[in-house]
Amino acid sequence: MEKRIFDFLMALMLLVFFMPLSLLIAAQLFLFYGGKIFYIQERIGKNGRVFSIIKFKTMTDKWNIQGLPLPDEERMTPFGYWLRALSLDELPQLVNVLKGDMSLIGPRPLLVEYGPLYNNFQKRRHEVLPGITGWAQVNGRNGLNWQEKFQHDVWYVENRSFMLDLKIICMTIGPVFLKKNIGQPGHLTCEKFQGETSILGQDSGPYDRH
Repeated sequence: MEKRIFDFLMALMLLVFFMPLSLLIAAQLFLFYGGKIFYIQERIGKNGRVFSIIKFKTMTDKWNIQGLPLPDEERMTPFGYWLRALSLDELPQLVNVLKGDMSLIGPRPLLVEYGPLYNNFQKRRHEVLPGITGWAQVNGRNGLNWQEKFQHDVWYVENRSFMLDLKIICMTIGPVFLKKNIGQPGHLTCEKFQGETSILGQDSGPYDRH
């Protein structure tokens, strides 16, 4: 209950504080994407509940002749890359926090398609609300492989506390402003998770993230 109150009040204050910047970003995206400002996608939340995450759009909607999205590198705009590097594309998720879908701190919410691929250890990340930032993000962000990410996520679940959350908030500032570990080597963001194949370190292609 205390964490929920803290999340709500902090998200509300941050939403108000960043409102001028958010409006400027929205206006710029409106011009870039012909009126499309937000990217909304279903993700897995606490206890496996599916919810819709809200982000500022960072990629164009370009498709190949087979009707599939072009690679991230071909759809990412310079402005979108800048938003992602500074994590400004995450600002709309403060609304998710207000709604109770997310927390400020917790494991990052992942794609619904990953759900059936988790083993029992990996599923433990869903024992808490997903977060805008988390222990994995301040310990490597997308520079981590999938095994390392899950280890950090479960470690947070087992050791979570108010003081740890404050520590993560403080530790988030450095990687964001230094634009560290935006993507994994060879990928614009990170490789797609494919269960044990990903854990064993086999490359599985780009992760489509707007």
